[in-house]
Amino acid sequence: MKPFKKALSTLALACGLIGAGQAHAENLKIGLILPLSGPFSTIGKQILDGVKLYMNVHGDTVAGRKVELLLRDDTGIAPAVSQRAAQELLVNEKVNILAGFGFTPAAFAVAPLSESTKTPMVVMNAATSSITTKSPYILRTSSTMGQFTAPNAMWAAKNGMKNVITLVSDYGPGHDAEKQFVKTFTENGGNIAAQIRMPVQSPDFSPFLQRVKDAKPDAVFLFVPAGEQGVAFIKGYRERGLDKEGIELLSTGDITTEDLIAATGDAAIGLKTSFTYSEAHDSDVNREFKQKYKAMYPNQRPTFLTVGGYDGMHLIYETLKKTGGKSDGDTFLASAKGMAWESPRGPISIDPETRDIIQNVYIREVKKVDGLLQNVEFDVIPNFKDPGKQP
Repeated sequence: MKPFKKALSTLALACGLIGAGQAHAENLKIGLILPLSGPFSTIGKQILDGVKLYMNVHGDTVAGRKVELLLRDDTGIAPAVSQRAAQELLVNEKVNILAGFGFTPAAFAVAPLSESTKTPMVVMNAATSSITTKSPYILRTSSTMGQFTAPNAMWAAKNGMKNVITLVSDYGPGHDAEKQFVKTFTENGGNIAAQIRMPVQSPDFSPFLQRVKDAKPDAVFLFVPAGEQGVAFIKGYRERGLDKEGIELLSTGDITTEDLIAATGDAAIGLKTSFTYSEAHDSDVNREFKQKYKAMYPNQRPTFLTVGGYDGMHLIYETLKKTGGKSDGDTFLASAKGMAWESPRGPISIDPETRDIIQNVYIREVKKVDGLLQNVEFDVIPNFKDPGKQP
């Protein structure tokens, strides 16, 4: 630990000198650390799409400063790579703000650098509850696992499910999802028959699906990272006949994201999930957002990841307007806390106490709408805070 602390001290000194020399620099440099290659590259690409869309709509200048994006690929769940990228961005590129972070290990690895250099750090996806506690300069515009897991458990209990097995990927967000579902479901009178964890990298779902089928619970609660794993699980769930055995599949919306739902096909119809954004969300802001998105990306569909990146840039731009272009950590954070706006997902705000996002969480069902599979919202828990930070 001593060499690492010494390195942080040296980095803080270097960044302090950089900040003093660049107080009136024109360009605002944002270091964007995302998984842009490897098995989770679609996550980074969708966040980047949201960032670029915001800048395309609102311009590349804010509060008199030209915004410059500096991209770094951390390849996925590779915290050492994320940390090296952040060090290089801070020392060599002299970035003013760090942003992105597709996964929790990346955010955890970079948080000490954010704190030691007093650099604002905007998390656009990573969902472990404790991330914002790792540095006082972290803000989040995505969500926490607890935010969309607790409503799922509440809905399950309310709709007569008594006996549930949890099945989650074995890493931070999966642990958070498991913990929150178990807590909320049992508090509402439910029973957890088993808690099962699966490898996060390239899992074989067959033995886990068979174990659930043999146990015959009322439902299985699933969390896997957004991406192709959800497609594989849903198809396996149908092929092994768990639905025909009366075993309901409950999940966060990671498994029915708009970019992959077509690959799942009609096997997704009827699945109920809890999440924060749906392309089908009924609001003028979302309709305008989709129109601009389609103009820029005509062959794609917007997802929660796109919105996380889009809202992250909104937070940065609007905060800089409030600070008159000042981007030092203390000024930036003081102005960002409590900020509220209408997002494509609905009303959101930054909790001034936790620096985490407050937002609506929707219960949705996959339906075919005008020939297109959509997550149709039918219930909402408004202005829901991260339950992991509540007493």
